[in-house]
Amino acid sequence: MSSVIRGIGMTSLRTRERMLARLREQGIRDEVTLSAMGSIARHIFVDEALSSRAYEDVSLPIGFGQTISQPYIVARMTEILRAGKPLGNVLEIGTGCGYQTAVLSKVAKEVYSVERIRPLLMKARGHLRELRMSNIKLKHADGTMGLPEMAPFDGIIVTAAASHVPQELLEQLAVGGRMVIPVGTEEQILYLIEHVATTNGSEYRQTKLEPVKFVPLLGGTN
Repeated sequence: MSSVIRGIGMTSLRTRERMLARLREQGIRDEVTLSAMGSIARHIFVDEALSSRAYEDVSLPIGFGQTISQPYIVARMTEILRAGKPLGNVLEIGTGCGYQTAVLSKVAKEVYSVERIRPLLMKARGHLRELRMSNIKLKHADGTMGLPEMAPFDGIIVTAAASHVPQELLEQLAVGGRMVIPVGTEEQILYLIEHVATTNGSEYRQTKLEPVKFVPLLGGTN
């Protein structure tokens, strides 16, 4: 593990510290999220040719038409999901390269992550194995359907833009749980959805957060 993380020298430490300083300047306040971001070597999740750019605040291609989100978005979505409280079971839709998954593993008791592209999932599994993370379960499946057999979830994070909020995901969100999801096609907005208890049962409350740019959320598997 150490030889992989040391692979490009100072990128693993000094550059991560600069990334954290930038995240603070961008308004990230949750120290648990910042600590998680600082503890994970982001450069091992991208191709070696791009490793020198891994800590810049940009999204980068990871193959198969997918990207690794910019550090700010990873931190922002994690911070919103946590809301300053410990997380139990979390569902991630769109494993990608596994970086957001790794960050979630530092702030949640158990992380379940679904990816529709099998070769991408295999790459992510390799990255996460290098870091010896034991509280992550990966599955090759259609993310729009969630993971009903493991529901309910305290948090759901969607790392691709949906045209609408899938009903299947709403039904898998525990009462008291939070979902962070980008919604839209031409223009995408990050939404927070809270499943709150009411006198008559429960309801879902939506909050618009900020404009974002993600690859589209697609159904099916390949």
